[in-house]
Amino acid sequence: MLGSRSLFDEIYRNDEAYRLFCSIAAGGEDQGGWENERIQSLTTDPVLAPKIGRHGADERKHGRIFTQLLHRRGLDKVAVPPDTDYCMLLERRGFGLSHERLALDVPLTDREIITYLAHSRVTEQRAAEQMRQLVKAYGTNPELARAMRMISADEDNHLAYCHEELLRLTAQGHGPYIRHVLDRTARGEIRTHRDVGLAVLGAMGRILGWPRWQRAVLIAGVQALYLYDLTLGRRRMVRLRMPAKRNALGA
Repeated sequence: MLGSRSLFDEIYRNDEAYRLFCSIAAGGEDQGGWENERIQSLTTDPVLAPKIGRHGADERKHGRIFTQLLHRRGLDKVAVPPDTDYCMLLERRGFGLSHERLALDVPLTDREIITYLAHSRVTEQRAAEQMRQLVKAYGTNPELARAMRMISADEDNHLAYCHEELLRLTAQGHGPYIRHVLDRTARGEIRTHRDVGLAVLGAMGRILGWPRWQRAVLIAGVQALYLYDLTLGRRRMVRLRMPAKRNALGA
């Protein structure tokens, strides 16, 4: 979402900016944990359900890690501005399984499972890439390095699991629907990521007092990434390939 190491360092050094950064991250992870827990409870496949549960447990763990990072600085979470809430914006725009659907005690259909996995495949691609950015930015920071590496490894596992499960369902004859949902979800995620990126830049700019030229440069960077993702970059979000690490969320 934000690019250079110096920018991440600037956020880290400012309590208010760091508080917002960790609060946004913790909120997204907590919501992902809840969603996966509900999806597990509505999944009848005895092999898939425990993997979904493991995914949810990892997301809950990540939420706790970001909250603990705040507490180490003597900070508490702050309310996340609605326009920076990536998960909720995706849901409101019709991507993934809605909270209303997850609140029903009705088993998920095959197509709903595909919708969940395709949504996860696209969003975990973004999460894995962003965590690699954070590992590079904070890899020598004694307070953050271990946490960033742990979360990054988990996100790579989540992405591998999504590839493997979607390929399994493709082999069962669901390929055309999987390709349709992946393409639709990727297009929606790219727009939402752009909108959230601009909102976060606006909030950070106000906190850190960025001059207009700096805001303009960063906004141009977000827009450039959006255009790249919408054209060439979208391929990485929709293609499926068997991961090197098999059964990444298995026992």
